Amino acid sequence: MQVLLQTNLGDITLRLFDETPQHRDNFLRLVREGYYNGTLFHRVIRDFMIQGGDPDSVNAPAGKHLGVGGPDYTLESEIHPSLFHKRGALAAARQGDEVNPERRSSGSQFYIIWGQTYNDGQLRQMGKQLEMQRLQSIFQALAADHRAEILQLRRDRNREGLQDLQDRLAAEAETKAKALGPVLTEAQMEAYASVGGTPHLDGQYTVFGEVVEGLDIVDRIQQVETLSGDRPKADVVVVKATVLDD
Repeated sequence: MQVLLQTNLGDITLRLFDETPQHRDNFLRLVREGYYNGTLFHRVIRDFMIQGGDPDSVNAPAGKHLGVGGPDYTLESEIHPSLFHKRGALAAARQGDEVNPERRSSGSQFYIIWGQTYNDGQLRQMGKQLEMQRLQSIFQALAADHRAEILQLRRDRNREGLQDLQDRLAAEAETKAKALGPVLTEAQMEAYASVGGTPHLDGQYTVFGEVVEGLDIVDRIQQVETLSGDRPKADVVVVKATVLDD
């Protein structure tokens, strides 16, 4: 399925992925309801991404804080390793891990990636950093599952027991991390070197589509002048969103 975003700076055509059916169907429903008509790309960061989908941005006066609006629901994450943040990727915005550990997506807010290109050395260094982050994330999840045991060992001042548990959880985390394979696949490495994108977001947010026409418009939008809060100085408006396959 494809969706046309007609903006005041030009048209962007999006293809939605069947691998993420909840996000696909939700986005299509909102488009058909006219939910996005008149909304702004309210957050724009050059060489990174453009974000829209906040209903509070419709006719928003200058200086109004934006980025927290949306429907009264979130979506279960649909994160797939094969769908990543290459240039032109369409992904769902969400609240941070500290309040949203399940990484549930906003019901309406989305972003389109611009990013940058990376050389081989940069990608390999980033891969090491991402692997370390993944290992830490797995270890923290395991520690959370053993919270009661950890608290009891601390109350008993059992340092030897704590160290033994830590060692076991660290070994388990390493095994699980290795089973997941490399953080950056060869396909990702090639895309980020040739097309560009933002690899540090992979595995963190749901990618559910991509730009098939109008990447030049995304480029134009990501270069606009912005004010505090990354809001464009001159509004970038989604005049109308349409499902093309209807």
